[in-house]
Amino acid sequence: MFSFNMFEPHVGRVFQNRFSTQYRCYSVSMLAGPNDRSDVEKGGKIIMPPSALDQLSRLNITYPMLFKLTNKNSDRMTHCGVLEFVADEGICYLPHWMMQNLLLEEGGLVQVESVNLMVATYSKFQPQSPDFLDITNPKAVLENALRNFACLTTGDVIAINYNEKIYELRVMETKPDKAVSIIECDMNVDFDAPLGYKEPERHMQRPEEPTEEETDPSNYEMDIGFRAFTGSGNRLDGKKKGIEPSPAPLDPSDIKRGIPNYDFKIGRITFIRNSRQQPRKTEPDDTANNFIAFSGEGQSLRKKDRKP
Repeated sequence: MFSFNMFEPHVGRVFQNRFSTQYRCYSVSMLAGPNDRSDVEKGGKIIMPPSALDQLSRLNITYPMLFKLTNKNSDRMTHCGVLEFVADEGICYLPHWMMQNLLLEEGGLVQVESVNLMVATYSKFQPQSPDFLDITNPKAVLENALRNFACLTTGDVIAINYNEKIYELRVMETKPDKAVSIIECDMNVDFDAPLGYKEPERHMQRPEEPTEEETDPSNYEMDIGFRAFTGSGNRLDGKKKGIEPSPAPLDPSDIKRGIPNYDFKIGRITFIRNSRQQPRKTEPDDTANNFIAFSGEGQSLRKKDRKP
């Protein structure tokens, strides 16, 4: 008895309620249609033919539908979800980054098998370029991009699009298994150092000790305050002869030089005021403390004779 599907190798075979078949894969840019399907490139899901949906509906497949893709020629494999069933028969469309991981060319054969994966609890990524550090909040960007993915496989290099720029990240580790489902899960995300990243060298700056330099008179500042008898006079008759002011001699005390504050500390403001020294208080005399008002004896200019 012959099978009617012997001339259609793309039709799936059933082994214990498991979907398994081969398709010729093409990138999403080869998908025919008026609509732009660039959204497929931003995720981890593929487009399969309608016959695959017919076979999957007859099997006891757990949802969401997850598949294992294998390139038998290079012995490379990955996992993905399905987005739509609108491809031509015998063809499936994959994101470009997924074809690179599988080392597939346009029209290559890929084995598609249905699988059940455990829910992810932890994943670790390594950016493939230091440019990923320019993103302000990388965890939020990655969380938003992973909404278009159905599963993760350790060793894959996924591509995410942010601000019209594509960033590639390698999946370094996943828990509890090497291939996990990330649909409706609470997953902790960690990042490894980007590929080619170098730690910046830190140079400790030692505070320079103040050195005493030779005094330069040009650095001195002249005291332009009040100086007595340096003005010019005026005559009553209006003549200006003999009223030119004679230059007053320069007092060395008028020359000042700024003194730096060697105790300066960053973040501290010190206000220096020129306060005059107050005169010392002298100890009061003991005679002043013993003074008693109106305690002296009076004298009279004319002495009166006292009667005996």
